[in-house]
Amino acid sequence: MTAKQVVIETGRLSLRRLAADDAPFILRLLNEPSFIQNIGDRGVRTVEDARKYLQDGPLASYDVNGFGLYLVEHRPTGTAMGICGLLRRAQLDAVDIGFSLVPEFWSHGYALEAAAAVMKYARASLGLDRLVAITSLHNDRSARLLARLGFIYERNVRLTPDGEELKLFGAG
Repeated sequence: MTAKQVVIETGRLSLRRLAADDAPFILRLLNEPSFIQNIGDRGVRTVEDARKYLQDGPLASYDVNGFGLYLVEHRPTGTAMGICGLLRRAQLDAVDIGFSLVPEFWSHGYALEAAAAVMKYARASLGLDRLVAITSLHNDRSARLLARLGFIYERNVRLTPDGEELKLFGAG
């Protein structure tokens, strides 16, 4: 097992780089009905699928971009709560912020705290002036959180020609 690399800390949270041994939690998160409905079905059905998802996604992004999605942990207990971080998508003109928590951690301000910390990190440490975020058309909960972070709805987009229509928000 490799040492866990904490990237951001807040009063209640630690955000650290994901590792292959986070696969069991990622398997759970990616199969939450809310994740599938609001973000999409990633086809991750086994711990091995989750390891591959981590290897091909967040871990590859750290190597290529120097950033990616981070595991959100409750600082006092070390409990994994979700993911929050930055994604570079070729289809978007700026780096995208993304977040998802397992339902038992909703409505406590954790997603707002994590996303605000990631935005601060993106600006101060990575020099990113503009960030974007995408949500499904029906994901009003995330849209409200983005508004609280200073994001403004810009337009609807599709990441692929036949992909789902999404709302695009921008900040900065």
